[in-house]
Amino acid sequence: MGIVYAGTSGWAYSTWKPDFYPAKLGSAKFLSYYASRLNSVEVNYTFRSFPTKKLLKGWIEATPPGFKFAVKAHQFITHIKQLRNATGLTSKFLASLKPLRMTRKLGPVLFQLPPFLKCDLELLKEFLQVLPKQTRCAFEFRHPSWFSDMVFSALQDANVALCLAESDALETPNIRTADFSYLRLRREKYPPKSRKAVAKRANGFVKKGDVFAFFKHQEKSVGPLFAEELLAAVKHR
Repeated sequence: MGIVYAGTSGWAYSTWKPDFYPAKLGSAKFLSYYASRLNSVEVNYTFRSFPTKKLLKGWIEATPPGFKFAVKAHQFITHIKQLRNATGLTSKFLASLKPLRMTRKLGPVLFQLPPFLKCDLELLKEFLQVLPKQTRCAFEFRHPSWFSDMVFSALQDANVALCLAESDALETPNIRTADFSYLRLRREKYPPKSRKAVAKRANGFVKKGDVFAFFKHQEKSVGPLFAEELLAAVKHR
């Protein structure tokens, strides 16, 4: 039996006032307040910049034990090099996350591939070999050519999660390839029926390991409120 970690993609949104953040809460306290209600967040900052030790220290101090940061891999790995000849850069990026790892606050590292990148099975297998076994990793494929049994098998052999991303444009097959699950919930609308379906999926997956589920951040506060609702729906299960 695992743990369900739920949150959103980021936390620094003043538009979440007053429905999620208190009206008078300063932005410097957003993360600590967020972490008082949710137990994980997906970080997009690392897609564009390597995190500094000072930055990570602030994140660590603002969050309680057990909180997890899911980190998006740097764009130079996924979008510029497109996984090719990226061993050194990937190792350097993962090393920059050491403060989170040492405090047990590092969640999965998400490698989000660009939508124009078509399936290259040998490239994927070669890249998977450089990923350290002790770091949870997930892959989000945004071109449908990646959705094949051979790709799923390669991920499974490496214990790397297929990111179960859903949007209004594309939906990933509901296949579990690792000892944890990673859901990116990106549809524009999640009515009650859809949210119940998400909770049902999470309750099914958590029986086999940890589940990380992230709603899309919105101009309004529906994302964190939906994540909080999900945590309540799977609590004590």
